[in-house]
Amino acid sequence: MIRFEDVSVTYDGAAEPTVAGVDFEVPEGELVLLVGPSGVGKSTILGAVSGLVPHFTGGTLRGRVTVAGRDTRTHKPRELADVVGTVGQDPLSHFVTDTVEDELAYGMESLGLAPEVMRRRVEETLDLLGLAALRDRPIATLSGGQQQRVAIGSVLTPHPKVLVLDEPTSALDPAAAEEVLAVLQRLVHDLGTTVLMAEHRLERVVQYADQVVLLPAPGAAPQLGAPADIMAVSPVYPPVVALGRLADWTPLPLTVRDARRRAAPLRDRLATREPGTAPAPAPAPAAAFAAPDTVSGADTARSADTARGAGASTGAGTASGAGTADGAAPASGAGAGTGTGTGTAGVPARAVPGPRAASRPLLRLRRRRDAVPAEDTPLVAEVRGLGVRRDGVQALRGVELTVAPGETIALMGRNGAGKSTLLGSLVGLVQPTAGQVRVGGATPHRTSPRELVRRVGLVPQEPRDLLYADTVAAECAAADQDAQAAPGACRALVSELLPGVSDATHPRDLSEGQRLALALAVVLTARPPLLLLDEPTRGLDYGAKARLVAELRALAAAGHAIVLATHDVELAAELAHRVVLLAEGEVIADGPTAEVVVSSPSYAPQVTKILAPQRWLTVAQVREALA
Repeated sequence: MIRFEDVSVTYDGAAEPTVAGVDFEVPEGELVLLVGPSGVGKSTILGAVSGLVPHFTGGTLRGRVTVAGRDTRTHKPRELADVVGTVGQDPLSHFVTDTVEDELAYGMESLGLAPEVMRRRVEETLDLLGLAALRDRPIATLSGGQQQRVAIGSVLTPHPKVLVLDEPTSALDPAAAEEVLAVLQRLVHDLGTTVLMAEHRLERVVQYADQVVLLPAPGAAPQLGAPADIMAVSPVYPPVVALGRLADWTPLPLTVRDARRRAAPLRDRLATREPGTAPAPAPAPAAAFAAPDTVSGADTARSADTARGAGASTGAGTASGAGTADGAAPASGAGAGTGTGTGTAGVPARAVPGPRAASRPLLRLRRRRDAVPAEDTPLVAEVRGLGVRRDGVQALRGVELTVAPGETIALMGRNGAGKSTLLGSLVGLVQPTAGQVRVGGATPHRTSPRELVRRVGLVPQEPRDLLYADTVAAECAAADQDAQAAPGACRALVSELLPGVSDATHPRDLSEGQRLALALAVVLTARPPLLLLDEPTRGLDYGAKARLVAELRALAAAGHAIVLATHDVELAAELAHRVVLLAEGEVIADGPTAEVVVSSPSYAPQVTKILAPQRWLTVAQVREALA
């Protein structure tokens, strides 16, 4: 169905091909997973299937790519639309209509399908993806995960023979991701649809793949094989495979079920050992939490403009819709608006949330003594009785939260639960309708961006909202100047998070994960006392995620408080002292990570599921115990 014949792609101005020697075939009715580190050319290969490369992106494509017998060099994307359906990393760039139902119907209208056929397929897709309750909703008011499902649905309704998906589950909560993957399996098994998919969260998808294509490095020839065989040699692999490698299991397990069947001897070895206790938040010197004098007017200029400009729009988006407030897109006025957490785009550069008091969740969990800050420790942020209501929808209600210096908190919950709205409240983008928010002693929505940026930094889901220079070097120079940091401080962070990216690279030419890492480096340059991150691992491979975790741990050890909204259960297990679960705008659990996630079938990491009832969270814990 899809055939690559000695394909290479070189973009204009690039000295070397982005991909080279690509030669493989995807049979009809198979799900093939494309894996590899960030920046190796996965999106380029996907674009070559849909014809976007080179017709839209420019550059030179050598070799031949055929889809259902059509050569993509001689057929433009519109001439492949009846055969190929494509969903990119950014669902917002995919939408052409205003409401969910219209978006699902648009592709069929373009192909001239009969109205009765269109109606039936729209209804089927609404049910398949759990979107029936959102059919009349404006897309701009949906959370990022909801927008992702709409984008997938819009390419399913025309019933294409080939689906090309770039990070389809990156913005979805675990349950929604399972639903989408179940739909894809049904399409493959029951309808013979061919699926080519790139995804960094391999723990979610590798078990569903018929074959895996590995791109080991930029410009390297891909390797094609069975999932277990490729995972044995891949530089990127999920925790279940990492545990299998550690335990020397052959063949390597790809699912929790397979791993549990082999785990009895490993459990016996671990029976007399205990996982390392969660690190206590490090008390930091008071200076670490004072409004940094190093932030200059230049910093404010950059941040303030971004914050109030993009911020106003974000506020609008984050609140509309039942839990969709979770990252609702900015109001139509903000062209750069994005989905979940987009609103935060405005505050992107350096905005801050306010302190809050311990929440009163429906499920109350005791916090370990080593994770409880001393009573005299000043809080970085405090939220008491927070309520947010917009357009008749209660986005947040009665939320209580405290953030202490050196503490890392993961906000988790299904798409639309209110995570991004809570971040927006902490950063001043969303005005409370009840309760109060305090950050560094200030009320965020009543504090000027010039003052807020001295207390908090926000990395939004859409990193491009922070990036406006023409090169990586220019972005870093501006970040150093804004933060009044030593020249090269931002570039050093970029080198840690994104090794191999040159100064002359334009941010728009980076992959989604690379842009996020660059935006994170820009924000971290100022070393804000409170750091907020909205889906920080979206688009990151395991290596980049490990570097991010190391950087955030170092910040927490230095006394910085970190609050991150995430669907990445592995990240929460690796990094967070506390997990706060939200549902329908309310806190339903707040406690130490191990206590919250171990008891949850949806939010437990793979290692926990494999080694239950023992309370291990990560492969690193197991490795340390066996050492």
